[in-house]
Amino acid sequence: MPLPGQKEAVFMPMISPSILSADFCCLREQCRTVLDAGAQMLHFDVMDGHFVPNLSFGVPVLQSLHKGLPGAFYDVHLMISHPQQYAAAFAKAGAGLICFHLESDDDPAAALAAIRAAGCKTGLSVKPGTPVQALEPYLPQLDLALVMSVEPGFGGQKFMSQALDKMRWLRQWRQQHGGNFWIEVDGGVDAVTGPACVQAGADILVAGSAVFAAPDPAAAVRALAAL
Repeated sequence: MPLPGQKEAVFMPMISPSILSADFCCLREQCRTVLDAGAQMLHFDVMDGHFVPNLSFGVPVLQSLHKGLPGAFYDVHLMISHPQQYAAAFAKAGAGLICFHLESDDDPAAALAAIRAAGCKTGLSVKPGTPVQALEPYLPQLDLALVMSVEPGFGGQKFMSQALDKMRWLRQWRQQHGGNFWIEVDGGVDAVTGPACVQAGADILVAGSAVFAAPDPAAAVRALAAL
């Protein structure tokens, strides 16, 4: 995996398939398929029914999946009101990176410190209606900045093109200030919207239905990686 903020000579985006769109009857097998096809990580969307109007899954599912695929890197996205409270539990369950929302109820600096203390890489995100500049005080502490290109809470939504400007701003800030964080985009990313995201500065493409609902998920991963 390239270091945060660094591009390879021939850049290919990293792919983080969102298991929210996977078939849970065969979750390990589907995850193994996309990892074998070249996906560098698995995106794990945690929803509490409070911060967002939907429930998904939590620590036990991550713990079980990590047991079945211990070599995978788990990109955990907490769409919950109190991320600080759960940082240690998700880290212990196998998270490699924990990202939460600036709009959550917890103090961002304290939550970031808790994630780092638990041994995970740190990520911070904003909803589509929040200016990306709100992340600026925290960017020096981050391993990842996540741009939501849909409203968080449900898979299969249409890509919001205003997210491209947020990625461009993050890329410019990183270049000007020597930032060392990945730029990730999540929501409505597919073979059509993906190229614009990469051009705008995205290092990591989160794709759910574009991968797991495809006739051939492995081919979908390879196509996204080649953008």
